[in-house]
This record gives sequence, structure tokens and C-alpha cells, in this order.
Amino acid sequence: MSERVHRNSSYLNGKSTTGTTTRVKDTSPTSGMCPICIRDCPIMCEISLSGFRGREALYPEPVQFGYSTAGALKDFGLDWSHFNIQAGLFEALGIEENSDVALFPNVSTETRVGGIPIKVPILAGAFGSTDVARLNWEGLAIGTALSGAIIIVGENVCGMDPEAQITNGKVTYSKELKRRVDLFRKFWDGKYGEIAVQTNVEDQRLGVDVYAISKLEVNVIERKWGQGAKAIGGEVRVRDLDRAIMLKKRGYVVIPDPEDPTVQQAFKEGVFKSFERHSRVGIPKEKNMVEDIEWLRKQGAKHVTLKTGAYRPSAVAYTMKIASEAKIDAVYFDGAGGGTGMSPVPMMDEMSIPTVYLEAIVLKCAQLLKKKGRYVPDIIMAGGFINETQIFKAIAMSNFGDGPFVKAVLMGRSPLTAVMKANYFKQLSEEGKLPKAFADRFGNTPEKFFIAAPELKEKYGNRFKEIPWEAVALYTYLTDRIGVGLKQLLAGNRKWKLELINRNDLMSLSEIAAQVTGIPLAHETEKDAVERILG
Repeated sequence: MSERVHRNSSYLNGKSTTGTTTRVKDTSPTSGMCPICIRDCPIMCEISLSGFRGREALYPEPVQFGYSTAGALKDFGLDWSHFNIQAGLFEALGIEENSDVALFPNVSTETRVGGIPIKVPILAGAFGSTDVARLNWEGLAIGTALSGAIIIVGENVCGMDPEAQITNGKVTYSKELKRRVDLFRKFWDGKYGEIAVQTNVEDQRLGVDVYAISKLEVNVIERKWGQGAKAIGGEVRVRDLDRAIMLKKRGYVVIPDPEDPTVQQAFKEGVFKSFERHSRVGIPKEKNMVEDIEWLRKQGAKHVTLKTGAYRPSAVAYTMKIASEAKIDAVYFDGAGGGTGMSPVPMMDEMSIPTVYLEAIVLKCAQLLKKKGRYVPDIIMAGGFINETQIFKAIAMSNFGDGPFVKAVLMGRSPLTAVMKANYFKQLSEEGKLPKAFADRFGNTPEKFFIAAPELKEKYGNRFKEIPWEAVALYTYLTDRIGVGLKQLLAGNRKWKLELINRNDLMSLSEIAAQVTGIPLAHETEKDAVERILG
């Protein structure tokens, strides 16, 4: 643990998320500063950047906003790598015990989240009003629909839409929200997956929920209390003065004040190049929340979900209590370590409960509710998930014998990575600038280097030309990589249905993992089995 702590301290004064570094590598374990800080140093460390740019140094590089995502750098001391999956041998559960039938492609990764069937245990989102979400939405929405998964439209989309029509303080039309819903439904099969619209304090004031239900026929409304990357309201950068003024007039907190003549002059002179738009912090109350959920259902919401962050254990308990009282369909808990389009870097690194710790607390709450015979909502975990091994572990950990509490995981940064990288390599291909090593290995056209292209062409025929390559990439990632990888893990575990995996299918690899989760260490699992079988 001492080595981990020392390594973390080196990030205090130099972080790639803010584009900073130190002059020497052997920094002070306490401060992260160079042991000898000199005047004539051209290197930009955190302190130096802060001296020049102040609050901008709190955020991932502002120039990259809209074209990047960011997450925590800190090693939290416990993550999914602290567990291994048990392999099975003498049985085949959920399928006929026949070697010609019990093949890994026959594994079912299907599940249901809040009553919604999905083909893979993945939700994508929430992708809100940040430019990175808006610019990449077509690939995200269609790719998720092709995969039979759920996608969430994030907060503030209507409020940020310059073409939104707002009458008496309520939105009556939003071109951007309609575009997002329509793009998902373009390739949605009507059975697997769904599109949800997330609403924060600002969205509720604007009546986004009513507009989405009544005008766009959205079936799933999600309330948002926060996220693991930050414990304050949503934030974006605005590079246009007129738009910053519009957002202030719509009631948003915009920093600095775009209507201040001094600020306007500084912006025009290039002293700073973007404004910050902030959302207000919600302060939920139990009675109000229960009434709110009932009201949403009366408005026509078929499914109501809740997204919350990695708040202290008492807040987790209250969240579960309220969700139980209101009979919310599903609750998403977002652990620290995951990322977003724009969050304060110190907050991502140093605040909130990391994902594995958070799931352990959530599961304790779920067990207590179940023991008392009270309603337990479906649980979705979020916070740094990128592959099938993490998904397997998160779901298995939640099954104490009567089926998993955790039905799926929520992924945000990784779907964006798949889509953004596809967009970039498509561009390189068109320009004849693909890296030679890549082209030699995979081909020089999208038809060749996207391995799922033939499959999708066969399935969709003439409609394939309507599928953007970015969506092909997300489908390939979610279905051909994670989906197949999960099937292999399940077959190796000898479980052919996702809901059959449980805590006995995991082993802890560290004392802290065992202590936090109650999953035995590798040498302690089935410790009586040898004597019982051979004794």
C-alpha cells in the first residue's frame, strides 16, 4: 500500500488531465512538487498553471472540451482487478449437459432492467449537453439500438438547445432532443433496449419530462441526483458569447458573467476563450420524491429510474429507502473513478466512494430491504466499466442466492471512445492517412477494418448504408467484443445464463477486497472441499 500511496502523490502537481507535469520525476511524496523548485523552469506544473489560469486549472484541458472525456487518475486501492472469476468443470447450468450443446455461443447474456429487456447487460450514458455527446450522438444512439441496449439522454439538452421553444418557462419544442430520440428509434427493434431522458433540477423546471413524454412519446424518464465524477451540477464550456448570454437568460449559472461589459471585452481580447455553464445542485426530500415519482407515472412515464452518485453511506441508504418507497424501477449508482465531459479534476480524483466500495454499501442496503420484505429496485452500477470481466464481477457479487441485485452496468466514457476513434479513423481512411501499421494489419477502408460490417450488411441489406461507421464501431464493441467475451467467461464458469452467476463464482486477491466485500480470498474459497471430497 505504501508504494501505491507514493505513486498517487506524484499526481498532485502534474496531471495529464490538466496538461501539467513536473520538471523531475522524483517529486516530493507530500506535495508532489519537485524537491528543488527553480525560477527558470519552463515546465507547466499544477501550481504554475493555477498561477496563470486560476479556475481553468481545475478542469480537464479546456481546449479539448467537446472532443474528449476525462476520468480520475488516482489509484483508489480497490478495483475489479482485486477479484478473479472461478472456473467450473463438472456441470453445465442453464443448458443441457451435452458437450455438443453447451457451447459458449449458446450462452444467454440477456437480462431485464426495470422491466426492459436488453441483449447485453449494458446501458450507455448519460450523454447530455456536452459537445462531445452532441457531436457523437448519431453513432452512440444507432450503435446502442443495434446492440439491443439502453441509452440515456443526459441533462440540460433542451436548456442548451438554441432552437428550443420555451413558453411561460416550459419547453414546448426542442429540435435537439427530438433528433436524439429519433436517431435511436431509427434502428430500434421495438423490443430490446430503450431510450431514456434524464432530468435534473433545471430540466424539471423547464418541464422537459412532460415534453418528452407527451410530444416525443418517451417511455423512460430518469431523475438525476448526481454522478460519481462530481458531486455538483452538470458543467459545460460555452465558446460563443451570444450563447452564453442566452443560457444566463434561461436561468443557468454562467461564469464569468457574460453580460458584464468588462468580461465581454476580456473575452473578445482572448484573455479567456470559454464560459462555464453550471447546473444547480438538487436537494431531494423523501416525501417530495415519492410524490414526484407518482406524478411522473400519471404523466404517462412507463418506466421511472434514478441516477445518483457516490455519496456517503447514509445518503446511499436514504436513496435506497426512497427508491423502495416510491417503487422506482431501477437506480443507477455511479462510483468515483469514472468520467464525464467536464468535471473538476480534483473532485474526480479525491471525492466520493470508488465503485467497488460503493457496490458493497448498496448491496448491504438491498439485503436489509429484502430481509424486511420491502421492494428492492433493480440496481445498475457505474464508474469506470470498460469490459466484460468487470461486468461479470459486478453482477456476480450482487447475487446472494436469489438472483443478482445488479442487473447491468452503465458505461459512459468507453462507448464514446469507440465512437470517436471510429470517426477519426474513418476520416484518416478518406484522406489516405491511415497509419501504415494499422492499414497493413486491418485494411485501408472501413468495409475491411470494421469486422462486424459483413454481419450488419447481411442483417440490414440496403439499410446498411444508413448506419454510420461510428455506430458500427459501438455495435462491434458492445456485441462482438463485450458480448462474446462475456459469453466465454460465463461458459468457462459453466453458467449459460447471466442470472446464474453468484458470489461463489468470485475470489478475492487482496485482504482489502475480502474485507470490503466478504468475498473470500483465493486460498480460503471452498477450503473444506478437498477434505469433504477425498476425506
